[in-house]
Formats: sequence, C-alpha cells, structure tokens
Amino acid sequence: MKVLKFGGTSVGTVESLRHVKAIVESQQSRCIVIVSALGGITDRLIRTANLAASRDHAYTTEFEIVTARHHEVIEGVVPAESRAEVLAITDAMLDELATLYKAICLLGELTPRTLDMIVSYGERMSCVIVSRILGVPVLDSRSFIRTQSRFGKHVLDAETTSSLLRAAFGPLEQANTVVVPGFIASDSNAQVTNLGRGGSDYTAAIIAAELGAEILEIWTDVDGFMTADPRIVADARVIDRLSFVEAMELCNFGAKVVYPPTIYPVFHRNIPIVIKNTFNASAPGTMIAERVNQTEMTVKGVTSLADTALIRVVGRTFHDFGRVVNSMARNGVDMFLASPTAGTFGVRQNDSVKAVSVLREELAAELTSGDVDAIEAVDSLATLAIVGRNLRSMPESAEMLRRALNQEGIPVLTAPRNDSDTTVACMVPASHVKQALNAVHSSFFS
Repeated sequence: MKVLKFGGTSVGTVESLRHVKAIVESQQSRCIVIVSALGGITDRLIRTANLAASRDHAYTTEFEIVTARHHEVIEGVVPAESRAEVLAITDAMLDELATLYKAICLLGELTPRTLDMIVSYGERMSCVIVSRILGVPVLDSRSFIRTQSRFGKHVLDAETTSSLLRAAFGPLEQANTVVVPGFIASDSNAQVTNLGRGGSDYTAAIIAAELGAEILEIWTDVDGFMTADPRIVADARVIDRLSFVEAMELCNFGAKVVYPPTIYPVFHRNIPIVIKNTFNASAPGTMIAERVNQTEMTVKGVTSLADTALIRVVGRTFHDFGRVVNSMARNGVDMFLASPTAGTFGVRQNDSVKAVSVLREELAAELTSGDVDAIEAVDSLATLAIVGRNLRSMPESAEMLRRALNQEGIPVLTAPRNDSDTTVACMVPASHVKQALNAVHSSFFS
C-alpha cells in the first residue's frame, strides 16, 4: 500500500488535476490519496476572514473569487455524471462559509477557533472534487486525526490518533483507493483544528506510519529536494538521495519542499519518502531513506531560514546557561544554534520579544547584581546552513562557509561551527541572504 500526497499546486487547476488522475490511476497497488486545498485557496480564505473582521465589505469580492475558482475546476474536470452532485456538496459548504463571513463582519471579531473552522473548508472541498474525479470514496480526517493544545498551538495527540485511525481505515481495507483531506483535524471537544500550515504532508506521514505503507510519495511542483532554492540560486540541482536526518535538517533550516514534522513518523517506521513532480512524473525525484553511504563526507544542500533573531545574554560572570534553556522550554520558545560559551541562541523572529521578556524575568536577580549586564535581541536575521553527512569529520566545511561569506563582505553574526554531524550553520543579516546563498552554493557545488 502507498500513500500519495498532492499539494495545492498539484490540485490547483483543471490541467494539474488531470495529471493527478493519471498518476493515481497508473499505480499498481492500493493507494491512500491525501490532498491539500486548491493552490492559493487557504491564503484567500484567511484574507477574506481578516477583511470581514475589519468590516471591510471587500471580503465579499474575495469570497466570490473562492466560489468561482471551485466552480471553474468542477466544470472543467469533474465527470459529467458526477458534476451536479459535486456542485451541490461544494455549494452547501460555500453557503456555510458565507454565513461565517457575514457573522464575522457583523461582530467585527475573528477568533482562532473560527479561523480554524474557515480554513478547513479548503481541504474539505478539494477532497470532494478529487474523489469524484477518481471515482473513489472520501474518509474525513477530522474523524481520526486528533490534536491537543500546547502553548496555544495545536499538536498531535498521537495515542488517540493511532486508535482512531486504525478504526477508521479498518472497514476500508478492501477499497483500492480512498481520498483523505490533509491538514485538518479535531480536538477532544469535536472542534475543528489543524496540523499547521503545510500540515497535509504531516497527515500523509501519520497515516503512512500507522498503516505501515511501503512508501510515502509527496507530489509537488518541483523535481525533488535541490541543492538550494532554485528561485534564488540559478544553478541549483536536484539531490537524488538523502538520509532522513539530512532531510529533516534541510526542512528545519528553511527548505520548503516538505513540512518539517512530516519526516519523524515515517523515519521511526523506516518508511521511505519520495519527492516527485506532478508536472514531470517521469523524473526520478528525491529518495529519502535510512540507508545511505555511511562513509561519504559531502555537503548535500545549502538552505536558509528567514525571519530569525539572535538572543544574547551578556555577562562575563554568568555561566548557568541551563537556566536559559529550561526557561525557553517552559515557555514554548524553540531555540537553535545555542552557544553556552557565547551566551547566545537563535529563535524565530516572532518569538524574539517573548524570549527577551522571559529571560529578563528569569534572570532578574542576576541583572540586579550585575552578573548579567544585558539581555538583548538582534532582529531581522536569516540563518544560513549547509547540510550533509559526517560534517564533524570535515572541519574545513565551517571554514569554507566562513570564507565564502567573508569574500562577499557579508557580516556573520555567529561563527560557523561543526557541532553536528549533519549541519554547519550561522546567522547573517536578512538583507544579505540571497547573496549569501549564491556565494556559499558556489563554494561547495561549483
């Protein structure tokens, strides 16, 4: 059994949906097909909600675009015998959406719970369309993907999801293909939630791991993982094979091919992932698997994580960095590139103010005594990383990274270090990131 996930660009147009149909129908084994909302629809649903909340009646124009987009796809690709049924189901959901938007506009308020409900409609409508194109049943992921709240975010309730998922798929074991909406979920109170933007990949991985799929195929609009973002680095090339850890590091440091949490579930079940291009199905793509050449010392890719900040704890007599780590963990702030000796660490830009506030409270006594001189943030940075294998045994990789940046006159906020076998990273001003990516890629891949 395979799990095939198709992203927004793959289900975004009449033509792309014809590619999806051909790909699924060419499979020789049972398939579970996970679909995202039509390309761009989630952003438009959010934009429409925000306009309604601000009582800007332009929201009605945005909503008309959402409606027209779905009608266009249904008319263009759904078989004639199923078209009326699909239009009726979709229009019923669009009517519900229209009522929600009207209520938001009247109240002038958009709560997180209401927004979760609104964005769920994208996947709910697309899965109806795709299921009728393929002539197969739908299984609603809200009935078996369960989340719980942690630090104000929806996180997977793995244990409950496992039992619900097995019960949901049991009666469908004989079905050759089934379509499942990605991204959306529910909580213990039956409220609609989700797995975060990009969460359709995660839905696919959860199902693949729990049902023991032979492979997870993620179909997108690129030929696979590349040595750099091809929109920035013109001579970037496809990476034919990655280990699970290398793929996770590329994702964690900004590669947008796969939603970062996706790899964890299948990694622990040793289920390979293949990244394929819906519009170039014959291309081999990128294989992500456990077994790679264990002795090779090579850089696989260069990537960058935008919107990051550097937090500095300044004080020559302060050495209890463990308190810094613990205080960030207690408050749900993710750290990276932590350097206890320098008293620095990286965070996402939207966590910068919170991190400084938490530390000023945690270290209030040290600030008063002078053991800590200051706690400060350097904002508007990007984190640049090279990812590969056995990099700790390749000390010249950090020096090559530093030299490539220095030759271009790019300021380096944190020194590149070989603390990991798979990653060497540093922070640079966000305004220099494109120049930095090209310089570093040229240094390692020219």
